Amino acid sequence: MNANKIDWDAYLDVAYVSDVGMRRSNNQDSYAVNLASDMNSWRKKGHLFIVADGMGAHAAGELASRLAVEQIPHIYRKYADFSPPEAVKRAVIETNAEINRRGQANEEFHNMGTTCSVLTLLPQGAIAAHVGDSRVYRLRGKRLEQLTFDHSLVWEMRAANKKSGEESELANMLPKNVITRSLGPFPDVNVDLEGPLPIKLNDTFLLCSDGLTNQVSDEELGALLSNLQPADAAKVLVDLANLRGGPDNITVVVVRIKNPEMTTEESKEAPLVIGDKPQSRHIPLLIWVLFGIFLVATIITLAIATVQAIFLGVVTLFFLGLIVLRAMGVGSGGQKVTGGKRFGKGPYTKTDGTARDDLVASMNGVLMDLRKAAVEEKWKVDLAFFDKCVNEAIASSESGKLDSAIRSYAKAMSDLMDQLRKNGS
Repeated sequence: MNANKIDWDAYLDVAYVSDVGMRRSNNQDSYAVNLASDMNSWRKKGHLFIVADGMGAHAAGELASRLAVEQIPHIYRKYADFSPPEAVKRAVIETNAEINRRGQANEEFHNMGTTCSVLTLLPQGAIAAHVGDSRVYRLRGKRLEQLTFDHSLVWEMRAANKKSGEESELANMLPKNVITRSLGPFPDVNVDLEGPLPIKLNDTFLLCSDGLTNQVSDEELGALLSNLQPADAAKVLVDLANLRGGPDNITVVVVRIKNPEMTTEESKEAPLVIGDKPQSRHIPLLIWVLFGIFLVATIITLAIATVQAIFLGVVTLFFLGLIVLRAMGVGSGGQKVTGGKRFGKGPYTKTDGTARDDLVASMNGVLMDLRKAAVEEKWKVDLAFFDKCVNEAIASSESGKLDSAIRSYAKAMSDLMDQLRKNGS
């Protein structure tokens, strides 16, 4: 057992759920939670979280998303000498090439693809690498921010109209599920980087596929995340998407910062450096030969002439320095990411996640429909705890305690959905 291994439960609260949904026969979503092996590894490369939403006939989408969540952490950690933003970008690009290669090699997997959202939590801040329309959010207090840009036809059109100063209804008429960028279909891919963004205590990060965001609004995401613990929030978000039809696979990863050591405010690590290309650790034979020649010449000359010995000694030390620098893998210098510098233009949306009357009423409506179905269909469920929680929620709502109402409705939903899953209803 590694004595340096850390129980990260004291530092992070992490929860994840991936569900097939109500209308799909297989789950083409994948996710990964790749925590650092120890504190030193976290300081260098941080924690990695991924959500991928696969696309393609038969098992192609499943394969594409699975390759993404398996390959990216492995390649990212392999690039130990590169800065985290450069390493994660290389990992996504190389994974795209592998998915494309596998797709071209097998006719059944031809043109398979996957979205990919990667969140890296580092001492210097949060970095997101992103392709497609799966999303990364950050909740701070009651404010929910979308850190990634949707690579979808709708978002691209809206961005183009905004740049040109035009307003068009065309973007609102376009289908929401058409994406403009993904891993796999082409040998090359453009990867967006966002961050580093500051990390504070109790910040909550959400990674999710569009199976969630197409059914649950940002206002609801913020209200539920701010009122529930990550494990409860992950379950309720998936349940709510399913109760609204669940037309797609739904994947949710929730990460909450529990310990000040995981915040940028407590970090004493050096800033991130980009463009610092590590030199090869290989030491050419010629350098060894020249070093040996000048070392022998220095020793011989010491017995004859001091001036020549000093000269040869300096040259010998020069070659010794080259050997040491090569062995250490010293880079060629780069640019520090300091003073508020960051990649990307996120956050792209900011939403008030405060519980509101309409959000509470919406949850009440969903649960009343669920209860009605349970009675009419004679499901084998016990409604006692469900009714108790709903009554508590109604009382809280009437007295203006909307946060409490949200929590009570969430308990009711989880209880009844858990019973239905156990009974196979």
